Amino acid sequence: MKILHTSDWHLGQHFITKSRANEHSCFMAWLLEQVEHHQVDAVIVAGDIFDTGTPPSYARELYNSFVVAMSKVNCQLIILAGNHDSVATLNESKQLLSQLNTQVISSVSLDLEQQVLALKNRQGGLGALLCAVPFVRPRDVMQSEAWQSGSEKQQRLGAAITEHYANLYKLAEQKREQHNEQHGSDNGEGNSTVPIIATGHLTALGVSVTESVRDIYIGTLEAFPANQFPAADYIALGHIHRAQKVAKSEHIRYSGSPIPLSFDEVKQQKSVNLVNFVDGKFDSVTELTIPRFQPMQAIKGNLESIEAQLAEFKNHTDSLPVWLSIEVQEQDYLTDLQTRIEVMTTDLPVEVLQVRRARKDREQHLHSQVKETLSELSVNDVFARCLQGVEFTTDAEIARKSRIELAFKQIVEQVEHATLEDK
Repeated sequence: MKILHTSDWHLGQHFITKSRANEHSCFMAWLLEQVEHHQVDAVIVAGDIFDTGTPPSYARELYNSFVVAMSKVNCQLIILAGNHDSVATLNESKQLLSQLNTQVISSVSLDLEQQVLALKNRQGGLGALLCAVPFVRPRDVMQSEAWQSGSEKQQRLGAAITEHYANLYKLAEQKREQHNEQHGSDNGEGNSTVPIIATGHLTALGVSVTESVRDIYIGTLEAFPANQFPAADYIALGHIHRAQKVAKSEHIRYSGSPIPLSFDEVKQQKSVNLVNFVDGKFDSVTELTIPRFQPMQAIKGNLESIEAQLAEFKNHTDSLPVWLSIEVQEQDYLTDLQTRIEVMTTDLPVEVLQVRRARKDREQHLHSQVKETLSELSVNDVFARCLQGVEFTTDAEIARKSRIELAFKQIVEQVEHATLEDK
């Protein structure tokens, strides 16, 4: 049994004025080639098919075209909703796509049977059982109770998600036992058992994130402990855009996004996970490297250094121009920075999508602005001004910023709620 694990396609992403339609189309064509070349039995897309809940028409067309193409190569397709996906949008074509060997899991169901799926191998036999868990919203697994502290809500939610996984895994085990009783311990392919796979679209503890990973806090739950996942043979995760193992476990993995969704991802080697099961047991994961379909690069330095780096693009031979992010590090604040960059890039095969100043330059710019009084600003404005003076660049710093923003939002909501009650 072979499955291909991918996630976070973000079809329809509008990237600093640029469409990703061509990149996504090329990726899908490449993915279909891998399915046929490696004789993959099932493809699992672990969330965030679309970038928004109301994707543009071309994104829906790409999605539908891929489903049709997959139905022609004798490979089952499993689509799971992520935090960016709309349940209603995925559901509108769910029944139709089920006729094309595609199963869509848009939300957690009260009927666990809807989330334990049979994955067939190319011979038509039972190849694996899937505990198909999409992005979990708090209302899907628990009821809110008044007067609970933030830590209590977090604990209850974590426990509810853990219980949901446990119940699905228990049902999958029962189905496996029933299958063995009906067909014997051998399922007809020489396998003594049937592997159980689980999915998830969340942040697991101990992973690295990037700028394009937007907040995905499930209520007050920041991250899900890896030891709370069930004892599945493989756990296919989505949401984090960098391919990586979780808790150093070979069988718990993020596949990452197939294309760079922010400039801090351009140095990452994008891939999908080809997972192989032998005799019904997890055997290996092969990371299949995805070609780069759009040249992208981030450069930084002072103007002299940037000019030298830009000169190297004169030898660029790709038919597509390079998308650039430029960070300028200068002691003096430059009011004509954009113009200078435009002059430097004239006649070069590049498109500058982003120009920003280094942290010290941004701070200087902030101090040079006209001072605002507190009466002119809202609470959120003041907080935003505070964050503008701090640069969050590393993965750890970006994660820390997200935690700070979430904590501030919760405090404001609590204060506003208490104020309304006093009135």
